[in-house]
Amino acid sequence: MLEPKKTKFRKHHRGRRKGKATSCNAIDFGEYGLVALEPAWVTARQIEASRVAIAHQMKKGGKLWVRIFPDKPVTKKPAETRMGKGKGAPEFWVCVVKPGRVLFELEGMEESDAQHLLRLAANKLPIKTRFIKREAGLRYEGF
Repeated sequence: MLEPKKTKFRKHHRGRRKGKATSCNAIDFGEYGLVALEPAWVTARQIEASRVAIAHQMKKGGKLWVRIFPDKPVTKKPAETRMGKGKGAPEFWVCVVKPGRVLFELEGMEESDAQHLLRLAANKLPIKTRFIKREAGLRYEGF
């Protein structure tokens, strides 16, 4: 499971998910990509499930880049606990994803194969996504 080796603070505020992605919103490494169309928290388990689905079908024919990393801890208090007594312990890690963020990139295969693999990954994620191709330095603005 993905999680940071070390963080400055153990617990984070929840924050807000408004706005569009200002970074990681273009294909920088591969030929094909999967881009988010809505804001969400994507958990480390969902990222890993998507990665495994792609890697299992891809075998050795291509290269995969995972462009998101879960660096935000989400805390939970135990069940049937009274109010107060501080914030709960970190339970799992999430990545804050905004519309336009490139989640995965692929290269070294046909477009139809890449579309199939990225559809498998998209089925594991809690958000709407779209398949995109690399074009000369264009950022994704189609949401």
